[in-house]
Formats: sequence, structure tokens, C-alpha cells
Amino acid sequence: MKKLLLLTIVISLCAWAIPVTETRTLSGYVFSGSGNLPIEGVRVEIPGTGIITYSDKAGYYTLKIENHHSGIHFSHPGYVDQEVSIGSRTQINVTLVPVKTGTKTEIAEITDEQDKRKVMPGMPSRETMLAQPAYISGYAQDQEMIEWNTEDYSPIDENIFHDPSRKPLSTFSIDVDAASYSNVRRFISSSQLPSKDAVRIEEMINYFSYDYAQPSGDEPFSINTEAGLCPWDKNHYLVHIGLQGRIIPTENLPPSNLVFLIDVSGSMNTANKLPLLKSAFKLLIEELRAEDKVSIVVYAGAAGLVLSPTPGDQKSNIMGSLENLQAGGSTAGGQGIKLAYQTARDHFIKGGNNRLILATDGDFNVGISSNAGMEELIEGERKSGVFLTVLGFGMGNYKDSKMEILADKGNGNYAYIDNILEAKKVFVNEFGGTLFTIAKDVKIQVEFNPAFVQSYRLVGYENRKLRDEDFNDDKKDAGELGSGHTVTALYEIIPVGVDNKYQGNIDPLKYQEQKTENRGHFRGEMMTVKLRYKLPEEDQSKLTMEIIKNNITDFEKTSDNFRFSASVAAYGMILRDSEFKGSADYDQVIEWAVNSKGRDVEGYRAELIRLVESTKLLSSL
Repeated sequence: MKKLLLLTIVISLCAWAIPVTETRTLSGYVFSGSGNLPIEGVRVEIPGTGIITYSDKAGYYTLKIENHHSGIHFSHPGYVDQEVSIGSRTQINVTLVPVKTGTKTEIAEITDEQDKRKVMPGMPSRETMLAQPAYISGYAQDQEMIEWNTEDYSPIDENIFHDPSRKPLSTFSIDVDAASYSNVRRFISSSQLPSKDAVRIEEMINYFSYDYAQPSGDEPFSINTEAGLCPWDKNHYLVHIGLQGRIIPTENLPPSNLVFLIDVSGSMNTANKLPLLKSAFKLLIEELRAEDKVSIVVYAGAAGLVLSPTPGDQKSNIMGSLENLQAGGSTAGGQGIKLAYQTARDHFIKGGNNRLILATDGDFNVGISSNAGMEELIEGERKSGVFLTVLGFGMGNYKDSKMEILADKGNGNYAYIDNILEAKKVFVNEFGGTLFTIAKDVKIQVEFNPAFVQSYRLVGYENRKLRDEDFNDDKKDAGELGSGHTVTALYEIIPVGVDNKYQGNIDPLKYQEQKTENRGHFRGEMMTVKLRYKLPEEDQSKLTMEIIKNNITDFEKTSDNFRFSASVAAYGMILRDSEFKGSADYDQVIEWAVNSKGRDVEGYRAELIRLVESTKLLSSL
């Protein structure tokens, strides 16, 4: 018994002699002094310890510290750095002041027992903000939460009707982008209606593939046309123009030189950004072959090469480099783009597929960051022969306007990844179309016959319009078509003799010759569709054309392609509250889509129908 007592005393003395390091959790919020709004991506560190974290979308941070730690440091580009004494506190909230004010920040002193929302009256708790889809989307109904949203969309000036006797030509670049549809789906899934400028009707139509004939001969694509009655105005016609890219089997595709350009800045530090991005790229990596090679360039406050060109069959090495990426810091997008293009040029494969795949939320805030600056940068880089795929991630601070410019000016395509199934669609189901270009600078020019066409309107493509003289100018950039891709465009036609409620009152022309005969109406020709395109490695365009006769089919008797594309267009016009939506409503859109769903192997068309049903419910609230 004495021995046991002695052993207990010894153990107690030893335990007392061993220094015990006590830890605690320190947390808080970081706000902007310019508006008392949360700041995402603030670097929060305990100096000299390597303990670092970043604030999230709600401005919230948390980290483990030791009791002897005396100070905490806050930094973010554009704001004055601040170091704060910790003392015995477990919560420190900070208001950072923009650098231009030249003043130091003030610390919001809050005790553990006080309500956090006293810093910002009416602000929901962090748990509420991050748990509710409405808050995650950045479009919460709470007014103060709406102010936090910084998503940016280019304005859309909707196409109007034109008189072919005054404007006989309509010229535009094709668009295979599909980002708008998946972005709209994200809004609806978050119980929010999208802003009008987030709805690009041509991208919604082109999200879906259509059952067009494969090209014959040496042409890289086929042209498919159809004319029928317009479903939202039975006095009007609708003309459907569809391109079908040649499908190249994967085993016959040329070798790829791919550069993954990945945004790892602090703004990517949320579940629907960098973690989803990694999962998406893993799907692509599984599709790569030994003859393909991959490099990885990342950018945050600076840009760097984290994986030199690696054969596509070394999947574990590529995935390991991808998995090790962590988010933090500011966003030097321009610097990253330059390094990625340089990497692609250094390892260029002649006759191969040389492509950058940029994954970001588009929130560039260091170096070249304006839309004009990005456009100039990309236009200079595209001459290298390197193509560009842009993948958008995230919400709340999403910069759609910048992403669209990058893809448009960089010989590329643009998709928005809102979930892993969308990543599968882009990287697996549409692997060839996403990554392999079969025709570039594809332009369409339509000439209308005023003998049959009183007025016409291109549905969508507002940001893709070209000057008429651009059609024959091979120096003018236009859209790219990938292997197996389909491109669809619709024209609404007001025929001669029908009351035109959209026609303004224009005085008759005084000096123009008014022709009364039309050379036999050109044997019933309603319009001529001309296309110019270049093969991927050529600089001289080729011309092809198709004549559309004045033969109009009842809407119910048109093809599934015609009716389904019309239903998507009508859905987009309703979302935009377009003056041209005519009699279209959600019930009609659902009926048209159900009756034209056709062969829907992946279920994308069925998903549209459910999306329209959800939109109808949201619109009635």
C-alpha cells in the first residue's frame, strides 16, 4: 500500500512538472469599413507560427490558438493590414478600411456573451447564411444579404424586328457556350429567379444537343433548316437553323497539350468552388490517354507552375498535384493567363489539340482585371494557336461578364459547373465537343427576301452580332465548333400581309428606288443562309450556303428538334419578360417540351421540364 501511494505521488509530481500547453478556439467576422459588409478571403494568421486561415463568404474565420499567443494579423489586397492583441478573448471582429482612406482600422470590441449581430444589426447568423440555398446563391430575400452579392453580367439589349428592305442582312457568330442554362438552373434550384441579363437565350437553346444529320463528304458540319408556324404567335413563322459537327471517335482524336489554369485565390475557398473544381477535373483526367499531356498552372496573389507536362496515363501524379491545391490570397488572373499560355506554347503539339482550361469564379482583383483589359490580353494570346475552355464555378461573387469575354475572345467555349453531373456532361459526355475544335471562326449571314418577309428577328445571340462586312473579313474572330457539337439558331419572321405590331412608324425613303417586282420571287425563296468557317490550322475561310423556301409547316407537325428548341426559347423569353414572348406561358412551354422530348438518354430534356415547373411555382409566390 505504501508503494502504491509513493508511485501515485511520483506520477503526480511528474505530471505537475510537465508544462501543459492550453489551446482555445478564436473566431470572428471581418467587415469592410466602406460599407460594413463581410469580406471573403481575408488572410488571418498568428504571426511567426504558421497558423493561417481565410475568412469565408460571410466574413467568418475560426482557428485554434495557444493561450500564450499574443497577436493576430488580418490582411487583404486593397485594405490596410491590421494586427490586434488577443488577450484572453475568444472572439475578435474587425472592420478593415480600404487603403485609399489611408487610415488605420478600428477593432469591433465584442465580448463572448454579446450577440454577434450587434456588429451588423439584422444580419443572420453564419449558420443560417451557409445552410440556406438562398443565402449561398447570394440572392437572399433579406435586403442586407442582397447587398452582399457582387455577381456581374453583361447587359443584353434584346434583338428587335428589322425590315429586310432596309436591313436585308443579319450577321452573327455561332455560339456553343452553354453556361447561361446551368447558371439559370442554379438560381432556380436555390429558389431564386435569375436576373434578366443572366438569361442568354442562345446558350439555353444550345445547352441541348439535337438530332441532326451527320455531315457528308469533307465538310466538318452539316446544315439543317426547317420552317414552321411560330408557337407563341400563330401569325408569325419560325425558322430553325441547325449545325451538326462531325463526330470524331475518341481513339482518332489528335494528341492533346492541355494546361489546367486553376484559380486558388481566397474567393475559391468554398465547397462549390475549389472542391467541386477538383472533382470535375478528376473526371477529365480519367478520359486522358498516354499521348495526351497535362500541365497545371495556378494563380492567387502570384502565378506558378505546379505540374510540368505529364503524360495522361500518369493519372496518380496528375491527381496528386490537383488534390494538393489549397485556396488563399488575392487573384492575379492576368498573370496566371500569361504563364498558362506561355506553358502551352513551350510544349505546343503541331497538328494536336493545344488548349487552356481555365477554372475560376472570375473575380480577378490584382493586375489586369477590367473587362477591357482582359479582352486585350486574350486577343493577343489567341494568335498562338492555343484554344481556350472557360469553366465558371461558385456564386455570390461570380463574374459572368468576364468569363464570357474570355471565351469569346480566346477562341474558346464557356460552361458553368454548378454540380458534379454538369462536370460529367462537359468532361465525359461531351468530351470531344468541349476539347477538340473542328472548325473555327464560324459565321452565319442570312439574307431575307422582302417579297415574303415583312420583318425578321434573331432570337438571342445579342452578344454575338457582327457587322455585315465582318462576314467576308477573315481577320474577324468568330465562334468555334467542336467534335459532335450542335449549334442552333432561330429567326422569328413576320410574313408579308400580316399586321406588324412591332413595326415603328418610319417615313418612306425619298432617294431609294422602290422595286415592285422581285424576279419571280426567286422561285419561292424566303431566305438564303450563308456560312463561313476555317479549319483549325488554316487562316483562309471556306463558304457554304443553304436556301430556305417559303414552305411553312404547322407547328405540331414540325420535328422534335424544332419544337423543343422553340420551347426553350420561349422559356428564356418568359424569364427575361421579353416584349416578344407573345402568348407564351409556362404551361405552354411545358406542353411543347413534353411533346418534343424525343430520345432523352441523359435526361437533360426531362430536367428542363422540371425546371420550368419549378420556375412557374416561384413566379406565383
